[in-house]
Amino acid sequence: MHMGGYSDSAQTEQDNVFTVSQLTGLIKTMLERTFPSVLLKGEISNFRPSANGHLYFVLKDEGAQITAVMFRGKASSLTFSPKDGMLVQVKGALSVYPPRGNYQFIITSMTKAGMGDIMEMIEERKRKLQAEGLFDSARKRPLPLFPSTVGVVTSPTGAALRDILQITRRRNDAVSVTVLPALVQGEEAAQSIVSMIQAANRWQLCDVLIVGRGGGSLEDLLPFSEESVVRAIAASRIPVVSAVGHEIDWALSDFAADIRAPTPSAAAELVVPLKTALVDSIQNERETLCQAMQQRLQNLRLMLLTFTPESMEMHVHRITQPLRHRLELVRTELPQQMRQRMQDSRHRVAQCMQLLEVCNPQTIFERGYSMVTDSTGAVIRNAADIPEGSTITVRPARGTLTATVTHTTPREDP
Repeated sequence: MHMGGYSDSAQTEQDNVFTVSQLTGLIKTMLERTFPSVLLKGEISNFRPSANGHLYFVLKDEGAQITAVMFRGKASSLTFSPKDGMLVQVKGALSVYPPRGNYQFIITSMTKAGMGDIMEMIEERKRKLQAEGLFDSARKRPLPLFPSTVGVVTSPTGAALRDILQITRRRNDAVSVTVLPALVQGEEAAQSIVSMIQAANRWQLCDVLIVGRGGGSLEDLLPFSEESVVRAIAASRIPVVSAVGHEIDWALSDFAADIRAPTPSAAAELVVPLKTALVDSIQNERETLCQAMQQRLQNLRLMLLTFTPESMEMHVHRITQPLRHRLELVRTELPQQMRQRMQDSRHRVAQCMQLLEVCNPQTIFERGYSMVTDSTGAVIRNAADIPEGSTITVRPARGTLTATVTHTTPREDP
């Protein structure tokens, strides 16, 4: 009897055994029937749009989070672009995805309910730091063309560092990488990042600095938007490349850095020059220079071939012949021009002599004229000016006469 009772109890337990699929199916049925239509308000986090148009993200508040999906047919009707930190109100139903055994919220409609607290805080911080000029383009510096050492401030165990090391090794094995390990998530991450940036500058550990991490939710990337991190990047004497998350992610470090890279892998490609391209470029320049030198030498050789004794004599003759002709012409014309100049000079002298002869007072005296002066030596031009009894001096062509005026006859005007 005891054995029979045991057998009946065991049989009953066997009848109540569920398979995983059966239990998941029951849960799915219960959830979907219990919550066929729900209005839900929450903040978008870890937003991941897929290539086929579906939207995957997490809805969260201060105390909990739930996985959500909005399929392409419904997502195409949205009038805005969802992004991390955005506060939204959605309508949909709960569903269970059996292959993974987790539940998710299937969204049929979504509207904006305002900006989330984190995004609002970041935007306010951005406005403050921008007003201080930390994001000005004039502060940006070019990256070094040929860095010998690249510094990386990131998690030493993250995929971002593995990608950077792999790409650096592939592009240029002559470039070394200095890893400055830092926390990239959590409350202590910001101070850890700042310490590594300052250490790199203090000890001049690299030529260029990559600061970043792989993708994550808005909260995961928050340390790179901390004010202390932004100020440390802006104060860095070493050029900084910010590489935070995926291409759609962003942080305030992107604005303070000299260059923003969409991903850590892209940062490595920006910073590390491709060795094969450099070698090819140098080789091309070398070949171009050699060809130019060979062409120049060939041209010089051809020029030297033309400088034979006969050609040199001909060349000198072409230069000297015009000079000789000019010298001969000058030799012929110079005496003639000198004789003409002398003849012209004699003629001018004769004219001057003739003019002087005409104007000479002695010539006038020789013609019988005399000059009469009074006692003061003044020339007498009018007899009425000399009273009778005055002494006058008469100067003929030769000698002088002194006379006394006994009678004057004034000249009457016609």
